[in-house]
Amino acid sequence: MEAMVALRVAIVGSGPAGIYTAEALIKQCPEPVEVDVLERLPTPYGLVRYGVAPDHTSIKSIADYLRRVLETPGVRFLGGIELGSDVSVDDLMACYDAVVYCTGAMIDRHLGIPGEDLPGSVAATDFVNWYCGHPDVPPEAFSLDTEDVVVIGVGNVAVDVVRIMAKTADELRRTDVPEDVLARLAASRVRRIHMIGRRGPKHAKFTLKELRELGELPSADVLTLPGEVKVEPEDLASLSRQVRGNVDVLRSWSERVPAGRQRRLDLRFWLRPVEILGGSRVEGVRLERTRLEGGRVVGTGEFETIPAGMVVRSVGYQSVALAGVPFDTASMTVPNIAGKISDRQYVAGWLKRGPTGVIGTNKSDAAETVRGLLAETVPGTARLRLDDVLDARGVVPVTYQDWLAIEAAEAGLATALDRGARVKLVGRGAMLAACGRIAQPAPQSPS
Repeated sequence: MEAMVALRVAIVGSGPAGIYTAEALIKQCPEPVEVDVLERLPTPYGLVRYGVAPDHTSIKSIADYLRRVLETPGVRFLGGIELGSDVSVDDLMACYDAVVYCTGAMIDRHLGIPGEDLPGSVAATDFVNWYCGHPDVPPEAFSLDTEDVVVIGVGNVAVDVVRIMAKTADELRRTDVPEDVLARLAASRVRRIHMIGRRGPKHAKFTLKELRELGELPSADVLTLPGEVKVEPEDLASLSRQVRGNVDVLRSWSERVPAGRQRRLDLRFWLRPVEILGGSRVEGVRLERTRLEGGRVVGTGEFETIPAGMVVRSVGYQSVALAGVPFDTASMTVPNIAGKISDRQYVAGWLKRGPTGVIGTNKSDAAETVRGLLAETVPGTARLRLDDVLDARGVVPVTYQDWLAIEAAEAGLATALDRGARVKLVGRGAMLAACGRIAQPAPQSPS
């Protein structure tokens, strides 16, 4: 009896969207299936490893679920493989019956105002990558050598940024923050943080849990202005329970008296940045008072300036185009119908729908894409093996066993530094050394 040909699928991206897609393929396909999860970094888990704040350990625990998927028979992790550099779309189409792109949304949206490119004006994604130990952003990228910082945005990412800035290094010591980053946080000169929202408190995007957590920081006074958090009783009654909770918390902070803590955080509303000021680097932000008119934010012609040596822009994420894959620059997504791009090519996650939802939203999104893929894809289309293509080019992928060695090295570093369960290694060199792929670099020293 002739052996059944296994369906072979490549998934580009090993964040939640990619791994949920692998899980859906294993669960939905009644026949044999081989799934290769390709990742340009040496490490899996994407946003869970490099986007979730280090002090949010309960959210980071989702990595345990994603780990089980990668350890499922039929699923392979291939790290250190970049689309457009190590392999092309044509290579993947020759090696797999179908390809699913799941690379997420990796850059910040721009403000589109003068001074945005001044030194000291930074994207929230870069700052988050920095404190999360992303290999693309080295520890020396940020020094926090200014007393005043403006964070533009009132979503959960902005809340994470200001919370990490407001905490002391001792409060973060038991997390997985890289040692060199922790040393820079310990040396931070930041004393006052201004968080700016274009609309009012009922329009803010943060969750109630994160907001309350911000107000409980032992090392920072967290305050609002009464006039900026005022909501009329008739409006309050129409709000959802979540939003009403946010408004109640924000209004209560307007009654606080500063206690003289190490740092101060001011949450400001009804202000929009119109210019980032400075000569050779950021010196302040010019803001215009706003109001709603027909549901749209409009300026009132009233301005104020906040002196600051650093501005963090946190007004949303967007995806970037992949080499050889169609891309819509208006929506910043890959054009698709229920996840299908074209014959044998599919997309899932933020690259498919934009940066919406929470981590778990990617699960149903991936399931939709996989249903269409399985309904249309015929096993046996692939002619080549990716391993042979990579061998011919001298490209050696990081295996799942290599990743486990990296994890073990991070656990060992945490023990040596007496810092908790894990301390992240920074840089591809340190990671590859941990799994024996290159010579061991100089050891990281305690701060």
